[in-house]
Parts: sequence; structure tokens; C-alpha cells
Amino acid sequence: MNAIEYVRGDATAPRGKGVKIVAHVCNDLGGWGKGFVLAVSRRWPEPEAAYRRWHRERARNDFGLGAAQFVRVEPYVWVANLVGQRGIRTGRSTGVPVRYEAIDAALALLAGKAAELGASVHMPRIGCGLAGGRWERVEPLIAERLVARGIPVTVYDTGA
Repeated sequence: MNAIEYVRGDATAPRGKGVKIVAHVCNDLGGWGKGFVLAVSRRWPEPEAAYRRWHRERARNDFGLGAAQFVRVEPYVWVANLVGQRGIRTGRSTGVPVRYEAIDAALALLAGKAAELGASVHMPRIGCGLAGGRWERVEPLIAERLVARGIPVTVYDTGA
């Protein structure tokens, strides 16, 4: 595969055979309750519990912008919690929470894990929902960190 594959569907129901990693972007506040994470939590409780524990114990671990956490949720499915968002957007916010350099760093970690597992990667348009990012900035990071290493990537768009 030399390019990102775009499909209509649900990234929490990744297509294909073999080991799959469902990747998404999280904030650095420990908040989990809006956006794609709701779909993740409806399908699997483990990623939310692991993320909250990771944040709670952050003084003793690597939690922070650019970090990645990998949670096995099924025999052949993992979820990657990628910390690529500084805070959350509020009514008084100026600017957007997305941090492209953090997404890039987390994608590098994701690439290593995917290579180790021989996994494909599945995701929504990460960093472009609540984080407020632009796909034109995120897509090249995915191409460079994952696709260039031969890791198959599928991006899921919802809707008909």
C-alpha cells in the first residue's frame, strides 16, 4: 500500500485481516467524554480506563503531549491513545487545541508499535474534530510516519 485508503464507515469496526490498531487523538488534561472517544468507549471500556489511569499516574510515567498508549481490546485489535491535543476548546478559547508536533511524535511511536505487531492502522481524521486541526496538516504526517514505512492505513469517514 502506497497511500492512505479512505472508506465510509466506523473506525471502531476496522476492516481487513490481521492485527489492527485503532488510533485516535486525546487531550493532555485527562478528559475523555466527547467526540470519537465516545464510540471507542461504547465498543471497549479498556482504553478509557487505561487512559484515565495513565493520566492519574502521570507523575510516574510518560503521559504528555506526543505520548502514545497502546491498549489491547481484542485478540487482534489494539487501541492507540495518542496525546496530540493541548487542553480542550471552551467558549472562551482562542485558537485550537491540536498540536501537530505532538501528533507527529505520537505517530512515530504508533509506527513502531504497528511494525512490531505487523499491524494495519485504522482511524478517523485524527486531530480534526474537537481538536480543531486541519486534515491538510495531519495527512502528510500520517503519510510520512506510517505509509512511508509500509504500514497500511485506513481512514474512516462517517456518513452514507
